[in-house]
Amino acid sequence: MRISTGLRIRRFIRWIKKVLLISVATVVVSIVTVFGINNYVQVSVKDKIIPSVEDIDFKADCILILGAGIWNNSTPSHMLEDRLLQGIELYDMGASDRLLMSGDHGRKEYDEVNVMKKFAIDLGVPSEHIFMDHAGFSTYESIYRARDIFKAEKIFIVTQEYHLYRALYVAKSLGLEAYGVPSDPRQYIGQDYRNAREVLARVKDFTYGIFKPKPKYIGEVIPVSGDGNLTND
Repeated sequence: MRISTGLRIRRFIRWIKKVLLISVATVVVSIVTVFGINNYVQVSVKDKIIPSVEDIDFKADCILILGAGIWNNSTPSHMLEDRLLQGIELYDMGASDRLLMSGDHGRKEYDEVNVMKKFAIDLGVPSEHIFMDHAGFSTYESIYRARDIFKAEKIFIVTQEYHLYRALYVAKSLGLEAYGVPSDPRQYIGQDYRNAREVLARVKDFTYGIFKPKPKYIGEVIPVSGDGNLTND
């Protein structure tokens, strides 16, 4: 029995409608999931952000300063400079007597952590009080290594506020007692793009918080309670 051309067309149209309906539903569910996770990450750690350093009346094992790019392998970017200044202010006021500089030093011609350490030394912080995490290639890896390599349990995390939510969520998922101190004294070019990208980054680190993958590099244990010069290269 031959199927008429009209019936074939109607079946094809029904199939197209079904595919479109499934596609739209998938997109809607994906969008709701992404923004739901984004909102959850922010809300779940909002109370861990300290709006003013004047509110700090306790000490932590270290102040973790997250890397944010350098220029000419010698000068901190504006964002990184602001993180460093905020972290050093915390150090000077006694919030901790250890700084942990975590950033990208994956190749000789790009070395965030030594630039960060030199910046702090130039402002009077003793070298032995400054630890460098040369394999802090991502927020997740920096915080994982702060726990497992540097044996920190209670930390201050210093970065811009938009980034603090994710960093604090990662710390929470890894069992660290962490408090965030924002460093936003100025406006930064390209912030709208970073805000949009951060939504997806929060989803990624939310997933990491569930499965807890190990960082690319582990290495020997260097407790942050010891001598920071052990991390010199």
